[in-house]
Amino acid sequence: MAEPQSGRPLGNPSQDSEIANTQSLPENCIQYCLFLVDPNTQNNHGNHLSRLEDLRKSAFHLTTRLTSDYIWQKGTFNLDIVTERGLTFLQGTTDYGDSIEDEWLIVYILRELSKSHPDVWVRVFDSDGEFLLIEAANVLPKWLSPETDQNRVWINNGSLRIVPQLSDESLNIKLLTLPEAVNIIRVAPDKLVHSDFIEAEAFYRLEKYPGQIHKSLHHALVTIPRRLAHVLRQNPKAVAPAVESFYLRDALDLKTLLSRKTELHFPPKDLVTLSVKFTRVLFAQLKSQRFEPPGPWATVVQEANGVEQARLEMGMKITCGFEIMLNNIEKTDSREAREAWIVVEELQEDGDAVLPGDDEINSWRDARREDDESWMDINYADFENELAGRRGGTREGSHPGFGDPTTQADLRKIVSRFEAFLNDDSAGLDGAEVDEMDIDDESEEDDEDEDKAISFDEAEFSRMMREMMGLAPAGCGITSAPNEPDATATRFARAALGKDGKERESDDEELQKLSAQFEAELNAHGALSLMQPRNDASVLNDKDKGGNAAVGGKTIAATADHMATNNDYGADDYDDDNDDGEVDIDYNLAKNLLESFKGQAGMPGPAGNILGMMGLQLPRDEDMSDSEGNKG
Repeated sequence: MAEPQSGRPLGNPSQDSEIANTQSLPENCIQYCLFLVDPNTQNNHGNHLSRLEDLRKSAFHLTTRLTSDYIWQKGTFNLDIVTERGLTFLQGTTDYGDSIEDEWLIVYILRELSKSHPDVWVRVFDSDGEFLLIEAANVLPKWLSPETDQNRVWINNGSLRIVPQLSDESLNIKLLTLPEAVNIIRVAPDKLVHSDFIEAEAFYRLEKYPGQIHKSLHHALVTIPRRLAHVLRQNPKAVAPAVESFYLRDALDLKTLLSRKTELHFPPKDLVTLSVKFTRVLFAQLKSQRFEPPGPWATVVQEANGVEQARLEMGMKITCGFEIMLNNIEKTDSREAREAWIVVEELQEDGDAVLPGDDEINSWRDARREDDESWMDINYADFENELAGRRGGTREGSHPGFGDPTTQADLRKIVSRFEAFLNDDSAGLDGAEVDEMDIDDESEEDDEDEDKAISFDEAEFSRMMREMMGLAPAGCGITSAPNEPDATATRFARAALGKDGKERESDDEELQKLSAQFEAELNAHGALSLMQPRNDASVLNDKDKGGNAAVGGKTIAATADHMATNNDYGADDYDDDNDDGEVDIDYNLAKNLLESFKGQAGMPGPAGNILGMMGLQLPRDEDMSDSEGNKG
């Protein structure tokens, strides 16, 4: 029986340990705690430890059954018996690296485990806090905020349950400690709230499991040295730390590879072609890297062409990853890496006589398997066809939509979350607030219109954008220069900021500069594409013949039609409701969001940061010139 470990608070000792753990949890890590809550065994410590050990074995058995062929990105599912603040329970922490799938796989394992053990209560969180509630942010009650949600979210018997706000908490909001939460579960489990709406949103990503476990794997044919093929045969999961070593390589690692004095573990000779199993994340990391072949590989790669060269390049990257990993074996704590090192040492002792022959390699399972790589491609034409199809219907004989149902659902979720963000009536002129403590002490307001659909008034949009940008009114026909003061914009800023007298005058110049920078930023990312004038004299009037309101000398309806024309769409791609000049906000939101993300060129930026805060990650675009790639 495993001895319980003493809990180690990671943060300020004066704070509750669970809060400190949440704040000090390393990035890309998930922590999970399993409690056995049974009134009949609370006073029998020995029996409780025995049952925890049985639960631990059951959890590992379930994990092995579900993930026997799975490759973890970095850390694996693990559990230890710990004692903290008078509570003895199972606890584990996993570093999932760049693979968000690993995090949700752990949540799936924990939920399945709770179904077979009704007396198990699971708490799970990551460096962002209660990420299950983040997923369900649109349907949470107002009182359940990041400042009050600690230790309130639990998984029991496959369901999501929330410790409610007690009557005495409404006047004096305080954080719920872990012992208090466990005591409530033990004494009055029926008081915990279960909402189908919150559970559906929180567990939305689990709908694709367990099938997603195998769908997230990718097999590819690569050409590698026979010695490495032998190592991968003995330990196929060692590909994860090897890819990480290649992906995070530095100048010292490359110096070792390029040095002629270094004896390589896997020299580029006696090459064989076989299928190697990756996760999609690992394969994408390897595929996306631009890497100049080191000396020993340069001639081999250059002499090949076509498909053979592509397989050689992938094999070269894997081999270099293993070389870097083994050169730094003393610094790694990866179990798979150490097991691969043991195989290499045995190979050095036994010699090449133990290496597999070609016939043996071809007899291996999935030895020639090569999966389709189309999941890595983002076709923006298909993306726009998808958005056009939802407005104008599917064209005859065309595919009903781009991507698989999961991709389409994710796209709709991105748009819906941005709509919810825009519909947040509680947001003010200061924008999104992310202070550590921003508890609202004011009385609750009516939430009826939080879920209302976005409406669009062309005239109001025109007026507000002109005021914000410091442009002349629509009737003037002349646009003010960005650096010239505009009376309307000044009045708007004064009314919003509450300035008066000399203080207002001193802020005018700064406001104009900020407005110009704001306009330039939006134009750079295409967010103001609706206001760009065409080279057509007929759209320079402030109103079109149909009486539609105009923005900057161009009607919104005309702009939408022009955008469709530029993207090779016909008039039949739109619903009849477009005739009234109304713009499809979903289309423009998603289009501008992707263009903004693409404009970041892989660097941090506003679009990527906002999506990251929402728990969403877009794949990296690869249509850049070769000169921009990473070279070893």
